[in-house]
Amino acid sequence: MHVGVFYFPTDYGIDPAELARALEDRGFDSLFLCEHTHIPASRRSPFPGGGELPKRYVHTHDPFVALSFAAAATKTLLLGTGVCLVPQRDPIITAKTIASLDRLSGSRFVFGIGGGWNVEEMENHGARYPTRFKLMRERVLAMKALWTEEAASFHGEFVNFDPVWCYPKPLRQPHPPILLGGETDFTLKRVVEFCDGWFPRAGAGFDPAVAKGRLRQAAEVAGRDPASLGMTVFRAPPDAAKLVPYREAGVERVLLEVPDLDRDGILRRLDEMAPLTA
Repeated sequence: MHVGVFYFPTDYGIDPAELARALEDRGFDSLFLCEHTHIPASRRSPFPGGGELPKRYVHTHDPFVALSFAAAATKTLLLGTGVCLVPQRDPIITAKTIASLDRLSGSRFVFGIGGGWNVEEMENHGARYPTRFKLMRERVLAMKALWTEEAASFHGEFVNFDPVWCYPKPLRQPHPPILLGGETDFTLKRVVEFCDGWFPRAGAGFDPAVAKGRLRQAAEVAGRDPASLGMTVFRAPPDAAKLVPYREAGVERVLLEVPDLDRDGILRRLDEMAPLTA
């Protein structure tokens, strides 16, 4: 089982390139960066975690720019979005950005995606909360066409374009793996329809063996080979004993949280977590 991390790449935190080097030096498998393009000041949408919205949500770098610096500073570290808010991104521009990052990093990009929770944030991008998952689906399918077809076209309810040339194509064939975040049965139906893996959060009561069973069952119902779908668990417990069931269940990767500390505090925390990669 691989052990990586996720982090909100803030403008007051550790430099993404330094963080990436530190992770690679300590044996971590991957770095996944969170995304919020902005946070509307109205704060009408309640924070799903309860209480006040943490400061880090307002101060994030663009994940693709930050991952580019991380890629340039490392050789083997996998680089992912955790998660990219697809309903808030133009699919043609995003497809080109991802293909460029994948090629320039030596095929090290993993595309973690989600629908988002902040209603005002997505509305500022022209997306609507009730239809965000339909929009996400069409944009992902359109991006897959752009990555795999010489002259790609797409015609849907939300995304429409006639044949276009869009280069570069990703180095990873047929494209970087797409992991969908969420825990519901609807999420699993979307995973098996148009994604390559599941990206659940390890919340209260999360059982990795049960989760793997749910993914396997959803794949079988959809006629997909369960072995073709991986599972990366977000916010796994940073405890060796608690990670044993994840390994036993066959979870491919777990992501530990890099806390919202200053540079020195983060590096100390990485030292504490590094034995978990063994």
